[in-house]
Amino acid sequence: MNKVTLGATGITAPQNGFGALPVQRVDMETGVKLLRRAREGGMTYFDTARAYTDSEEKLGNAFGKTGERESVYIATKTQAKTPEAFWKDLETSLSLLQTDYIDVYQLHNAAQCYRPDDGTGLYECMAKAKEQGKIRHIGITAHKIAVAEECAKSGLYETLQYPFSYLASDRELALAKTCKENNVGFIAMKGLAGGLISRSEVAMAFMTEHDNVMPIWGVQRASELEEWLSYMEKTPEMTEEIRAYIRQERESLAGEFCRGCGYCMPCPQGIEINQCARISLMLRRAPAADWLNEHWQAEMMKIEKCVDCGVCMTRCPYGLNIPELLSIMDVFLFPSLFEGLGIVAIEGMFAGTPIVVSDVGGLNEIVEHGVTGMKSYAGNPNSIADSILTLLFDQQLANNIAKNGRNNKFI
Repeated sequence: MNKVTLGATGITAPQNGFGALPVQRVDMETGVKLLRRAREGGMTYFDTARAYTDSEEKLGNAFGKTGERESVYIATKTQAKTPEAFWKDLETSLSLLQTDYIDVYQLHNAAQCYRPDDGTGLYECMAKAKEQGKIRHIGITAHKIAVAEECAKSGLYETLQYPFSYLASDRELALAKTCKENNVGFIAMKGLAGGLISRSEVAMAFMTEHDNVMPIWGVQRASELEEWLSYMEKTPEMTEEIRAYIRQERESLAGEFCRGCGYCMPCPQGIEINQCARISLMLRRAPAADWLNEHWQAEMMKIEKCVDCGVCMTRCPYGLNIPELLSIMDVFLFPSLFEGLGIVAIEGMFAGTPIVVSDVGGLNEIVEHGVTGMKSYAGNPNSIADSILTLLFDQQLANNIAKNGRNNKFI
């Protein structure tokens, strides 16, 4: 396993960090057990935040009472916007972590590059906390690339945390180089792109190509942890097969897509935006049954309640047009039991969307199965689901059907 030194901090740790956001979803005993197992397996860099409910407390119980504190590096964050809130968060974090210092203290999801004398007082708080020995290094996290670039070049921050995976854009890849050139430690969050990346060995092989990048993998289950720990002894290496796979992945996910960060939430209409906006991607890239149950069907139906208020767009750190993402169709479904002319199906074809129809009435004449659309057995949910999943998993087929449908003689 490669080791990474986080810029001027001097912190050197295996390139296999522990992201402790997900451990807030498990009980205390399970969380502490996972954290201790991670340390036992060789992980030494642990990332948490004041905003992650009881994550800090679990880290404190895992390492504060066992004498292991000196053997790990702990990074945490504050979302404070005022000096008063900053000091309150810092003292709370120190208490919950059961420590008298924090290795890397970060301004969380920063909307700007905080500087001395900018009127907020936040950077001055950071400097004073470091002077007092309560924090050892000053860091910042960002989701907006322009903010991240400014921070990396500012000379004010010792670490920068930013979303980074093999789906990174050229500009984001350049950000990692900028950090290296400016001796700023680069910490990669969302190394699995919020769940879109399913092959951990590919994700790890990509990270090893960047010798200044520390990935923090979100861990919630023992099986996930053991997978990452297995790479301590046998670290995946970049191969031509993996490079080809990454190229294919980047092509299939080109353009704007939801990372699932959840900063757009809550939605005034109760829509679970951070999942609904990317559910078609998850259907392709995760066990489909997990996303086709009644719960998610009901959640997707809530999209109809969207009133285009735009609140979500003001919160999205990636500047996505969320209402548009929610309304995008991957498949046009027309599951009719009886049908005469099938005008609605023709309209779907005209829209340039691959269609799934029932094999009844005029639909049989309009649609040539596998060429201009997909046919399913009328009244058979399993047959309908199979046709939908075929289109979702086979993008080339979906594209061909959409093109052929648009050129259908009936249009």
